[in-house]
Amino acid sequence: MRLLFAEDNVDLAEWLVRLLRRENYAVDLARDGEEAEAALALGGYDLVLLDLDLPRLDGWAVLRGFRGRDTETPVLILTADDAVSARIRGLDGGADDYLVKPFEPSELFARIRAHLRRARPNRAMEVRFGPLAYDGASRTFTIVEEVLNLTPRESAVLEALILRSGKPVRKESLFDTVFGHDEEANPSAIEIHVHRLRKKLEGSGVGVVTLRGLGYVLSEER
Repeated sequence: MRLLFAEDNVDLAEWLVRLLRRENYAVDLARDGEEAEAALALGGYDLVLLDLDLPRLDGWAVLRGFRGRDTETPVLILTADDAVSARIRGLDGGADDYLVKPFEPSELFARIRAHLRRARPNRAMEVRFGPLAYDGASRTFTIVEEVLNLTPRESAVLEALILRSGKPVRKESLFDTVFGHDEEANPSAIEIHVHRLRKKLEGSGVGVVTLRGLGYVLSEER
C-alpha cells in the first residue's frame, strides 16, 4: 500500500519513513506543500499523512486542493497544533483524522490500519492463492501458516500480484506501486525485486511468471 507523507522536519520525516517502511508500506516523502500537491495530482495513494505547517504551500491549502479532486482517500493530519479550533477546522476541511505531535508510532500505525480497513474493506480480509495466504489486516503473507520474511518492496510486489487474483500486472503499474514517484528509482529495479521474490517463493507451490507484453502474474506450480 502506498502512502504520501508530507513533512518538512527532516529528522522526523526520515525517522518515520523508516518505521513505516518496516511496516511494509511504500512511502513517498514530500518536504513541502508544493511537492505534496504535485505528488497528489499524480494520484495512486492509499492514504495521506499531512503536516499543516509546510513551507511554500501550507497543509491547509494542500488539503483543500486535494479534497476538491479526491473525496475518498483517507487524510491523517500530523501536527504540533493541539488547539481544539485547529482540530475542528481540519476535520471539517476534509481530513479523516488528526494526531498531535509528539505521538507514539504504535498509535499512528493503528490509526493507519483502521483508515485503510474502512477505505478498502476488501484488503482487510484474507486473500488466498493456492497455498499462499495474505492477511490484509496484519499485512503478512504465509505459506502453510509459515510467515514469509519479505522486505517492504517485496511485500508490495506480492500484494499487488495477489490482489489481482491471478491476472497479470503490467511492469509499469508494479513499478508505480512499489516506487511511487521516486525520481531516482530505475524502472529496471522492479526486476530485481521480482527476482528476489521468486527465490523466496521457491518450493512453495506458487511462483511469479513473466507474460511477454502483459507483465507479471502469480501462478500455481504443479
